[in-house]
Amino acid sequence: MAFKFLATAAAAAAMMMTVPAANAAPRGTPESFADLAERLSPAVVNISSAQKVNGAKPGGDNSQLQKKFSPQAVSLGSGFIVDPKGIVVTNNHVIDNADQVTVTLHDGREFKAAIRAVDRETDIAILQLETTPAKLPFVNFGDSNVARVGDWVLAIGNPFGLGGTVTVGIISARNRDIDAGNFDDFIQTDAAINRGNSGGPLFDMAGRVIGINTAIYSQTGGSVGVGFAVPADLASIVVDQLLTHGETRRGWLGVSIDEMTPKLATELGFDRPRGAVVSVVRPNSPALNAGVQPNDVILDFNKRPVNTVRDLTRAVADTPVGATVPMTVLREGKRVVLKVTVDRRETRVLASAVGAPPASGLKASGLTLERPTRDVIESFGLAPDVEGVVVTAVDPDSQAAIVLRPGDIILEIGWERMTRPEAAVTKLDKLRNLNSGPVQIYVQRGELLFYESLRP
Repeated sequence: MAFKFLATAAAAAAMMMTVPAANAAPRGTPESFADLAERLSPAVVNISSAQKVNGAKPGGDNSQLQKKFSPQAVSLGSGFIVDPKGIVVTNNHVIDNADQVTVTLHDGREFKAAIRAVDRETDIAILQLETTPAKLPFVNFGDSNVARVGDWVLAIGNPFGLGGTVTVGIISARNRDIDAGNFDDFIQTDAAINRGNSGGPLFDMAGRVIGINTAIYSQTGGSVGVGFAVPADLASIVVDQLLTHGETRRGWLGVSIDEMTPKLATELGFDRPRGAVVSVVRPNSPALNAGVQPNDVILDFNKRPVNTVRDLTRAVADTPVGATVPMTVLREGKRVVLKVTVDRRETRVLASAVGAPPASGLKASGLTLERPTRDVIESFGLAPDVEGVVVTAVDPDSQAAIVLRPGDIILEIGWERMTRPEAAVTKLDKLRNLNSGPVQIYVQRGELLFYESLRP
């Protein structure tokens, strides 16, 4: 599938779901969305982010080239104001690596904006207008949990630089996983969204933001009626943490988990696959301290049911750091309730790895790389016969943090087998110096093998 994030370069070219009958009485089609669009549009903004490009320099033989070509790459996106003090929410990929951000209001006024905080894992960014006009319009988040498949939704944004564009559709599906990250839980909609709609709001009919438009499925680059929005129940938590702390503070349990298979579900007497199967318990982790064991099946966490691995990831991440909560596991056919005191994910996973010897690691492209020594294997709960180069730390501000995490094993870089950290660092440094763009890497994460693109 060709999933496309929606921000677009300024010069970029333009690029059904059947539901069963319900018992609830259907709502009539609104005669017009004009009143709703008129009320909400002033709080939706256009975002232009510029990034300096390496290349021609002023003066000398390049002076004519400078006149012809802009020294900046410009990306267009959307956003919405959530506070009259000039707080704007958008997607991180709209402003990622930007040297300058300009926010254009519905009435055409332009303001410079500073990047206040970002969360790459959910692709959410917070901007602060450097100058705040009086009586700035704003909108509020709604409760996306009550949104139903078939409900009307309205999208407003800046597709292809055409600001103030309003489109209407329905919620086509919920809880979509499109392999964008660890917290995939997208709302799918057929409201037409295109490149440049990134970061724009998806409204319900009460005018509340129930999603942030982020990606589309398209084989042509244009809208085919399959768009995806980060749900408000996830986005609002992230936005609140970014505004309060300048960063996210997610809970961490310290286990590697697998999906329940149909075969195992049958053996356990389940009517369907549900639960998350523990494969590895990390050393010095909340899970180990709580008594979690390999092969435990986690059925609920903090009174939230766990049907899939994603359910557990979300439930743990949403739990306040330091909170002690109940967790039910199935162990040898019996239900056991454990008390878990969650730690902070950002400090235990993204920034560093507890127990890993940092002094011996080699660094490149935001990664700390090491051989799979006994200490490293024990620290990350890796298989004793593992081969490859182990990622022991990831700079959370690097591009690598989007695709890799501590404990990942890099098997190949650019189709070249990697067995030594020295070779991996040399390869990444060479590609970066050549300005070759993203490189294909082959990664092992637990029992999962996958390809990713990494910008050196």
